[in-house]
Amino acid sequence: MSDQKDERATLKEYQPGEPFPGVIGRTYERSEPAWPAPNRTANDAPNVVFIVLDDMGYGQLGCYGSPIRTPNIDRLADNGLRYSNYHTPALCSPAVIITQMGLPPSLICLQVFQDRTA
Repeated sequence: MSDQKDERATLKEYQPGEPFPGVIGRTYERSEPAWPAPNRTANDAPNVVFIVLDDMGYGQLGCYGSPIRTPNIDRLADNGLRYSNYHTPALCSPAVIITQMGLPPSLICLQVFQDRTA
């Protein structure tokens, strides 16, 4: 083991709204980094995985017989996790909103698109 100090142990963090406690020098050597403290969960928080898939149905998952290779989802399925609660709107924009904004489409007041050619 090396006697050098682990730089991760000396990482300077600051909370949102606090002034930057680091030093911005003219060179790297004269600077002292500081990082915004990340959001951390409580030690007893449950592990939750939220998977968003766009333009997909049962026919695209290997664990349901598809020829498309989905090894990671298949591995989850082999351990008893099967995805069977699908919500499929007729538009791709809800999935885009979920992935880009992290909010459910119902909170974004998604405008209903209508065919006005009739």
